[in-house]
Amino acid sequence: MNKFFTFLLILSIVSCVKDKSKQVSEIHQNWKFKQQTDTVWNSATVPGNVFSDLLHHEKIKNPFVGTNELNVQWVSGQDWNYQTTFELDSKTLNKSNIELTFEGLDTYATIYLNNSVLGKTDNAFRTWNYDIKKLAKAQNKLRIVFNKTSTHEEKEASKLAYALPESPRVFTRKAQFQYGWDWGPKLNTTGIWKPVTLKAWDDVLLEDIYIKQDSLVNDVAYLTFEYTITADTEKEIKFEIDTNDRYFMRKMFIPKKGTHTYKLSTTIERPELWWTHNLGTPYLYTFDFTLKQGETVKATRTVKKGIRTIELVTEKDAKGETFYFKLNGVPVFMKGSNYIPQHSFQEKVTDAHYEKILNDVVDANMNMLRVWGGGIYENDIFYELCDEKGILIWQDFMFACAMYPGDESFLENVQQEAIDQVTRLRKYASIALWCGNNENSEGWKRWGWKDDKTETQKEDIWKGYLKVFDSILPKTIAKLNPEVSYWESSPKYGRGNPKYEFEGDAHDWWVWHDAYPFEHFEEKVPRFMSEFGFQSFPSYETIRYFTEQDSIDLNHDSYVTHQKHARGFQLIREYMERDFKVPENGDDYVYVSQLLQARGITKGMEAQRRAMPYCMGSLYWQLNDCWPVVSWSSIDFMGNWKALHYKAKESFKDMLVSSVIENDTLKTYIVSDKLKVQEGELKLTFLDFNGNILHKINQTVTIKANTSQLMVQLPITDLKFNHKQTVLKAVLDYAKVSKYSSSDTRFDSSTIPYKATSLFYLVKPKDLALPAHEIDTFITARPQGFAIDVTSKTLQKNVFLHTKVNGHFSDNFFDLLPNETKTIIFHTEAENIDDLAIKTLNSIHTNSEKNPS
Repeated sequence: MNKFFTFLLILSIVSCVKDKSKQVSEIHQNWKFKQQTDTVWNSATVPGNVFSDLLHHEKIKNPFVGTNELNVQWVSGQDWNYQTTFELDSKTLNKSNIELTFEGLDTYATIYLNNSVLGKTDNAFRTWNYDIKKLAKAQNKLRIVFNKTSTHEEKEASKLAYALPESPRVFTRKAQFQYGWDWGPKLNTTGIWKPVTLKAWDDVLLEDIYIKQDSLVNDVAYLTFEYTITADTEKEIKFEIDTNDRYFMRKMFIPKKGTHTYKLSTTIERPELWWTHNLGTPYLYTFDFTLKQGETVKATRTVKKGIRTIELVTEKDAKGETFYFKLNGVPVFMKGSNYIPQHSFQEKVTDAHYEKILNDVVDANMNMLRVWGGGIYENDIFYELCDEKGILIWQDFMFACAMYPGDESFLENVQQEAIDQVTRLRKYASIALWCGNNENSEGWKRWGWKDDKTETQKEDIWKGYLKVFDSILPKTIAKLNPEVSYWESSPKYGRGNPKYEFEGDAHDWWVWHDAYPFEHFEEKVPRFMSEFGFQSFPSYETIRYFTEQDSIDLNHDSYVTHQKHARGFQLIREYMERDFKVPENGDDYVYVSQLLQARGITKGMEAQRRAMPYCMGSLYWQLNDCWPVVSWSSIDFMGNWKALHYKAKESFKDMLVSSVIENDTLKTYIVSDKLKVQEGELKLTFLDFNGNILHKINQTVTIKANTSQLMVQLPITDLKFNHKQTVLKAVLDYAKVSKYSSSDTRFDSSTIPYKATSLFYLVKPKDLALPAHEIDTFITARPQGFAIDVTSKTLQKNVFLHTKVNGHFSDNFFDLLPNETKTIIFHTEAENIDDLAIKTLNSIHTNSEKNPS
């Protein structure tokens, strides 16, 4: 490609991600903690939290095991002290500026340095900076006193003549899920949850650099570089800029005293664009920036910057109002899930955890995650990896399922939180949307929160809502990150409002909460489904972890805390009775619960995809867990894929063959996310469970780009064979076109043969006449694991391979056709898998016949 930069001004500056300067040091050593009233100090880990520190010293039992969560609630009701000492050498002390930064304190803290009050904090999502030049010594004592959240919450609540919905957590700016959720424990943490750093500098400090993409027009990207510098003297400085190993510019100038932001513009002609991984390459430009005074390096910064346009399109049409995203001018169907914090104790989440879960997202063919508003603004590594892997992020602000205060102090706190977080995250190409809150508007309008309020009180509460979500947050985005759209609340309309099907995004909880059948997902499809879900049990490994017993006992007392939904077990069984034969054995019940979850949610995914372009998004609830629990997740706390994640991988493929029975007619659709017309052959073969062909249909098809097409319709009455013993095998043969060429918005003409396949049954799983027959396996060792060949003379439904050996199966819960061999790769570091076991729905049916309930 012929790519070059045209500089509109002499100097070009780039956005920052990492500061390589030696000015910054971490203060993470020698920390101790104690309860406020204690006299004995114990060692502490920073970053961390008091629960983790108490657990390390065996002061509490593991709250993730058994019912221990109930016995650790006292921790949140105490005040806690943390302290450390640190040394500063004469070189540092002689610097004209010394600054101490706390990236995250949870939450109400008073900071003392050398017995002087340095400051007080009241927001776990804000960064706190302090000038310590006058207090700093060679030997320094740093102490932080954390007050329990209830002290502040009770004080603020007493100022109001009414109770705000979901008090008391609404008064405290910290992760809301820590107060307990219907999938998470009540573990209200305290501590230094993010890094503590010290910066010492003379003359000039590089505060922030941001590349603002003004536009992308006619193959030219117009960029504005905004860089903030603090200077305490007017001395000449020098910038040196490199990008992608190519030297670009050197510039001398004298900065103004104080803190100032400077702006410069440039263009990139025919840029390589950033795409989601399923449409192209998530290309990132690498910029290196150096600030020098003479030959002394004052700061270095590096950024990987993706150039792209992302737009939320909401336009009135004949049916209501659209809700879809355009990436680089192309409408894209968003496939993915809702993401919550990976652990109740954030310091336990390593870079490797981020790498794994985001690889799991890509492997399941997802192109978007929604970072849910009751959790945290994630660490930079999360967004860096999303940029690299081509995953878009719907980013909620951290407000969820509540009404929040509207007083001046709270609003000022929220304003600074928004500035901190938007400034930090706006650099990432993966940020596709900023959303004000999760279900706050829906809760106010439909959940009865207004019932006990006077008209004056309702007006006061709603004014507070509008100040945050209709003023502060959208204005902050417009000022700091205008390239990305803002959406006030998710969903736009709740399921109780008929408009939810025709406008905005939808959270459809008629299934689960209102016990509607799974078929509801096929009958009511919204413009964009941003939440829908169903529970299942986690893996055997996870259950064994929190029950601390080897067998699977559904009546174990640990479920008192590890099933957080009051009707959870009741609803799982009710739905299971509708669609499956219900096993009583614990192992089998856990297995079928996962099949049940996968069946329901994939019905929704595929219905939403079949409705393209009317519907342009399917984000199920939820991707992951923050602790071991029975929940809506597709990946459990131990990192194991449930059946849902395996099935989502199939339902989210870029080329999907999807069948459904509507009005006594079997309909087969082809859904394509590809951006070019495809030619192929669709083969529909009806087989009995012994592999005999009952009926065949072959037809040549033209597959339109980026849409859904109905290809075949068959009246059910025309299928003159036993539906209980029939499977439809659909195969689409087509030439796979190479991915979108981002550099010139044209397509590569190279193609390779490709298949899209699916299996469909004409009756519910419980009505299938599944034969009893053995499965033959052949295992061979290979690098990093084993290859497992499985075959059977009859159809085997939902083949589930499991072992106590740590590892990951490339496929699982799959259907095995008669006389076909399927090879599964088990990725593991183990030397053998002698305990490999297989469970199928066939065996469940056989056991049910032997032992009828």
